[in-house]
Amino acid sequence: MPRIKLIIEYDGSNYHGFQRQNNAHTIQAEIEKQLLNLCCEEISICAAGRTDAGVHARGQVIAFNTVSSIPPAQWTLALNSFLPEDIRVLSSSEASPDFQPQFHSVSKRYAYFLYGRKPAATFYRKYALCNADPLDTIAMSQACQFIEGRHDFRAFCASGSSAKTFERTVLHCSFKEAGALMRLDIEANGFLYNMVRIIMGTLLEVGRKRIAAEGIVDIIESKDRAKAGPTVPPQGLYLLSVTYPPAKQGDGSFASFLGS
Repeated sequence: MPRIKLIIEYDGSNYHGFQRQNNAHTIQAEIEKQLLNLCCEEISICAAGRTDAGVHARGQVIAFNTVSSIPPAQWTLALNSFLPEDIRVLSSSEASPDFQPQFHSVSKRYAYFLYGRKPAATFYRKYALCNADPLDTIAMSQACQFIEGRHDFRAFCASGSSAKTFERTVLHCSFKEAGALMRLDIEANGFLYNMVRIIMGTLLEVGRKRIAAEGIVDIIESKDRAKAGPTVPPQGLYLLSVTYPPAKQGDGSFASFLGS
């Protein structure tokens, strides 16, 4: 039975997250519904990450087994003809029979966007955090260097997490601005529950001069959630890409996103 790997993008605005839930409209449920419509087969998909309600993706990876005769490369065109416009397949390929999008990944990359002009919230309100407060973006950029590396990120984990260990390795963390748009880029070998949104909230506190850039070190060492900043809203968060070792890479392509 072939195992198919899809790289997908979606606008999470109208969904209650990725994972299937009872009595809720989710990305997983919508994809599985359209797979049934396409090939008259009940298919259960698995994903690289379970994004929350309102979170977007430009490089989510999913996989599933199927008895369908649709060639691996043709799933992109075939499934897109059934999916709603806010979910798109970017590429499709055949994966190894044991491929697991979540457990075989070696890193994930996220971005979080801010928009610095409050009057334009009409157009950005679902795709960035609209914030007109003056920010020290240089200090925010400097603070990112203290996040990189292997640390216990307990202070950046929301309550309700099922994580057994809190150590993660952040491979890259940077903050940059281009006019009214500002962007946090972060890549790690794994993320804790709401970790990126709490890091962004803490960087905003740095930008507002409530926390010094080097204060990130003390927050990490404290392992105290109360020391970090607030959890920012979900709409500015994007799963950009998932990286796999060469043996599990498959197609691996994903759409570029604002120069990423």
